[in-house]
Amino acid sequence: MQARASTSDVRLAIPFVGREREIERLRQLHKRRSHVLILGAEGVGKSALVARLHHSLNLRVCAASERLSEICEALEREFDLEAGDLHLVRRKNRVLKSLKGTKRAVVFDGASWTTPKLSGFIEGVSERVPVWLCARSEHPWDIGRIWPLLVRFEHVELKPFHPGETQMLVEAAVRGGSVPADTSNIAAWLH
Repeated sequence: MQARASTSDVRLAIPFVGREREIERLRQLHKRRSHVLILGAEGVGKSALVARLHHSLNLRVCAASERLSEICEALEREFDLEAGDLHLVRRKNRVLKSLKGTKRAVVFDGASWTTPKLSGFIEGVSERVPVWLCARSEHPWDIGRIWPLLVRFEHVELKPFHPGETQMLVEAAVRGGSVPADTSNIAAWLH
């Protein structure tokens, strides 16, 4: 007997469309080695945009950026470092040391409330390499202790798609076989 996949196991392959202006701006900011704050509401495509640029710009991406331990784990994998039984402070310092002299920007995706310890680490990273933060808000009550550093960051805001862009997305998904052809008829409703 075959086990059924739960709905949480199903992933829809959504094509990437639009965002040409934002992509070009991020490419220019990357070239200038700027710190970047990518802002946008939940589900607007911040992570998709970073995924789109990940390989072409050779970014280091921390997909989980809410806890220092998760960030250290992601960056340790980038540098092929074993965490072993090291204390978090030693892991953090080792990661910061590994970043020194490298040039690749580090992306903290899903940045939200930052504690003093986490904001101190991000500041340490920003002293070594360009940092990109993906966040839903730039307000101090939402983003926490990292807020004072944001004056050094260029802002790129992702707005929700317009109806025409939603139509392009649906049509690309139909062409790619991700959704049935009839879906084109309800793009306005989906928007």
